Amino acid sequence: MLTVRPGIPGTIRSFDPEPMSPSAPAAARDSALDLLRFRPFRLLFTIRFASQTASQMLGVVVGWHIYNVTGSALDLGLIGLVQFLPAVLLALHAGQIADRHDRRRILRACFAVELSVPFGFLVLANTSDPPLTLFYVLLLVNASARAFEGPALQALLPSMVGRERLSRAIALSTSAQKLSTLLGPSLAGVIYLLGASVDYAACLALIALAAWSAVLLPPPPFAERGGRKADLGTVFAGLRLIWGTPVLLGLMSLDLLATFFGGVAALLPIFAKDILETGPWGFGLLRSAPAVGALLMALVMSRWPVRHAAGRLIFAGVAAYGVFTILFGLSENLVLSVICMIGVGAGDMLSQVLRQTIIQLRIPDDMRGRVAAVSGLSVHVGAHLGQFESGVTAVWFGAIGSVLFGGAAVLAVVATWMHKFPELRRIDAPDEPDQPDAPAVRLAAGRPPAR
Repeated sequence: MLTVRPGIPGTIRSFDPEPMSPSAPAAARDSALDLLRFRPFRLLFTIRFASQTASQMLGVVVGWHIYNVTGSALDLGLIGLVQFLPAVLLALHAGQIADRHDRRRILRACFAVELSVPFGFLVLANTSDPPLTLFYVLLLVNASARAFEGPALQALLPSMVGRERLSRAIALSTSAQKLSTLLGPSLAGVIYLLGASVDYAACLALIALAAWSAVLLPPPPFAERGGRKADLGTVFAGLRLIWGTPVLLGLMSLDLLATFFGGVAALLPIFAKDILETGPWGFGLLRSAPAVGALLMALVMSRWPVRHAAGRLIFAGVAAYGVFTILFGLSENLVLSVICMIGVGAGDMLSQVLRQTIIQLRIPDDMRGRVAAVSGLSVHVGAHLGQFESGVTAVWFGAIGSVLFGGAAVLAVVATWMHKFPELRRIDAPDEPDQPDAPAVRLAAGRPPAR
């Protein structure tokens, strides 16, 4: 049930517990299986898993396909550039669209476009001497559609499950993404033995499953829509809200810098071959290990969600991310290195779930798309520039020195942010935003404070 605050017509001020729940405490005790029995969340989970798995598979099979055709490393590099540009150029506009239109319809439109991509690759795979340009055009189309899909899907989750289920929902939803990262590349590699056409057909089937799940999504029961006309100010409202709210700014900048300094994925081939002296199978273990750690932490948090000291646990998770990164840089044993990468993934997941829960509940629903777009943009920038940073520092200090520098920088960021943003340390329950912060959020969003 929605409660309207007198004096501000049409402004939704609070949410009552999920109508399906007999009481808020009962909803809080829901297990992960209970949450998966909740149809709106089950559909969102299916959408995220199917869409992400298809994306991971396309990344593998298209790269292998192009390299088989051209044998050029530069052509492989262009794949990343083509997919990075739409995420940067369309992020703010995608967030604006997600906040002004029915997010379910946005998802359906995105999947309608994305369905054409594996179908196009399927045609090219069965064409003799296909033009290389068409591969990049299809990748550009896919990346553009996914730029709009991300903010809409992320912003839908809180309005579908309600406050009491949100922490568990974020943990399980993020686990779907990590599971896709773990299974997608391996599945694509196995299926590729049957031919690229079979891989593209499998991607087509997965996107069709995501599209059908989006069609079945019911109207969100906890939704708020703003009536402000779209202009340049509303497009940048997400940035203004984040900059004007210390908690949001602290959480997102902490994530950005930790991702920038702590990423070691770009250097894993060097460690696998030259330091740990293993083959492609060892590289695969190292690449998959963070997803394993993230999945284990997601299962723990979905069963025993954090109720207190959330701010300190966020810093603990990022600190663990940095410590395990340093230990990985020092390790010369494959088993120990895999364990360290599992720790990296677990620490990242702990902080990620708590960060997302706090962020989602500290912003109005009709701002979630724009904030999600800025958050997604920071992740893309941190990840891609972080790979560049790792490569540059590896040239200067060597691969081990680069990883040790990155891990130490993450710990320095944690120490600095604990001092610079004391509001983060004081956050207790992640699903109960501090009331004194609410007026600041409303003013930063361009709204009058509640009376």
